Amino acid sequence: MTVPRAEAAELVARWQSAGERVVFTNGCFDLIHAGHVRYLQAARDLGDRLIVGLNSDRSVRELKGAGRPISPERERAEVLAALRSVDAVLVFDERTATETLLALRPDVYAKGGDYTPDSLPETPAAREVGATIEILAFHEGRSTTQLIETIRSIGA
Repeated sequence: MTVPRAEAAELVARWQSAGERVVFTNGCFDLIHAGHVRYLQAARDLGDRLIVGLNSDRSVRELKGAGRPISPERERAEVLAALRSVDAVLVFDERTATETLLALRPDVYAKGGDYTPDSLPETPAAREVGATIEILAFHEGRSTTQLIETIRSIGA
């Protein structure tokens, strides 16, 4: 299910009131691949519920450059929401998930192994809301950028 940030915050509060541990992660998730699926399942395994923050098309362009995203935000959100490990998806327009973290107040903030707590711009917000920061395993050889490069090389 795709929901606005305010509704996602209500879901988190309801789940936490019921004693459930809520995990939040975020990313561009452009051209979703097996590495993404494994990562999202590992994030879900950290708690009872998983909310995914999805960068909007505008913020993906700002982060990744012209020509990105490949898939529009509505399609990326639809695919993410269809995954068994994901309980809710919300699209955010900022470069970072700081505002979303502050609004949701999850129990756990999960990111992939290509980050460290010191390199995450969201770390101060996660600490402010009392979320545990968990860095998950990085699956080498699985990236959207590599997929795009492979597709372009085939067409060249």
